[in-house]
Amino acid sequence: MSGTVMRLGGRTFDFAREVAVMAIVNRTPDSFYDRGRTDALDAAVAAAGRAIADGADWVDIGGAKFAPGPPIPVAEEIDRVVPVVAALAGSGAVISVDTFHAEVAREAIAAGAHVVNDTTGLSDPEMAGVLVGTGAAVVVTHSLASPRTPFPSPRYDDVVGEVAAFLRDRVAKAEAAGVASDRIIIDPGHDLNKHTLDSLELTRRLGEIVEIGYPTLVALSNKDFVGESLGRGRGERVEGSIAAAVYAVMQGARIVRVHNVRETVDAMRMIGAIEGWREPVFLEHNR
Repeated sequence: MSGTVMRLGGRTFDFAREVAVMAIVNRTPDSFYDRGRTDALDAAVAAAGRAIADGADWVDIGGAKFAPGPPIPVAEEIDRVVPVVAALAGSGAVISVDTFHAEVAREAIAAGAHVVNDTTGLSDPEMAGVLVGTGAAVVVTHSLASPRTPFPSPRYDDVVGEVAAFLRDRVAKAEAAGVASDRIIIDPGHDLNKHTLDSLELTRRLGEIVEIGYPTLVALSNKDFVGESLGRGRGERVEGSIAAAVYAVMQGARIVRVHNVRETVDAMRMIGAIEGWREPVFLEHNR
């Protein structure tokens, strides 16, 4: 099991009293939210810089979305993500690469990435070896489909219990392969091979995932379960996403992966002020 303190790159997080905001930057022409607005290298680097300026602790660089579609050649995925990682090296932010390919992870880590964000729960048998060899941290995420393939109409008897069992199994395999427990983060994978009621239940019962004992990441931002819950389109889900993130943090999540950085940073800082984890920026009212 992992403790509450995690060192990533040059940053130290005490997850007993701190929440990290992870900004999403995708170099994909078909990303579900930005529809390719950050596909070009300069646009991706600029978006990452804005996210850091807006208070992001962490930037997650992706070159191939999880959703079904034609396979992205490994060399092409490397060409998409590695230049962005290299451009951000020395920025002071934690850098992760969103990939399920061990070779992409290896090249991104060599360029300066600190974390592998694997939405397939270490489906590549070579991934654990890359993690052990480099000392990089990993996000182990629950999903059921093979990469880039459809998984229609998922059904669970108990979605939270089954997700927790999957995560425990994949974490145990990673540790057996030599990945240190203090390099592991878990993510229940909202909306990944799950329908809206599943994702709502995962959020409601997130404490059962947190109890597994590793820092818990939630990727809720602008997802379909938010849109379907509110009847909102893709560009109208900021408030619902932040509400879900706040609820998740109060259940014990400590990393939130988001598109809308400034708004989420303020929400997380407000939680910190209420909980007494951080001081207000200034004190004037009724002084």
